[in-house]
Amino acid sequence: MAKKAPRRTAERILEAALDLFNRFGEPNVSTTLVAGELNISPGNLYYHYPAKDELINRLYSQYEAELDELLHASEGVGDVEDAWFFMHSLFELLWRYRFLYRDLNDLLSKNRHLETQFQLVLRNKAKAIRALLSGLDGAGHLDIDPREVDTLAQSMVVVLTYWLSYEYVRNPREALEPAHAQGALLRGAHHTLHLLTPYLAPEQRRHLLTLSRAYEGEDAALTT
Repeated sequence: MAKKAPRRTAERILEAALDLFNRFGEPNVSTTLVAGELNISPGNLYYHYPAKDELINRLYSQYEAELDELLHASEGVGDVEDAWFFMHSLFELLWRYRFLYRDLNDLLSKNRHLETQFQLVLRNKAKAIRALLSGLDGAGHLDIDPREVDTLAQSMVVVLTYWLSYEYVRNPREALEPAHAQGALLRGAHHTLHLLTPYLAPEQRRHLLTLSRAYEGEDAALTT
């Protein structure tokens, strides 16, 4: 069996930085700590990423590329089960890059690139949610005044964007630890999709209720 090629140092640095940022929060992780985690010299790290912002921006670029690909899936949503799968997949991606959301306000205040690019992320999320709503409407599962679509889409984006921050405020010591991931993702998907309830056709509303009950059972099992 052929051996796998060793990962390049630049890739290892990104992986270590993402793990540390997610575990401890970006403001609490220095480049020296990242280098120490990999047992390399700070000079070696600086050779690949001369500043901490370059590490952050590269991780953000990875996140943005994965997000753009995932958001296109909203065009294939035809019922609430599709919507549930899409939303859960979206929260899984947010979890993988959760430091961006945990430390969002701090990052935006000191990183001009993120300040401008994250506005694009919000617009793209809103566009994807509108596509999701259009798919449900086209399948006859949604009854909503067209004048309310943008407000509903923006409300869902707000929950998407700040749910992990809410989880962190509820339980700062444990909420963003890997052991709590599934519960956080299920709650986020549940509460975001719950905003659809007043507009759903009766059958789809009952189906969403069934999915929600399953979520409550899974979440209870995870917290016992």
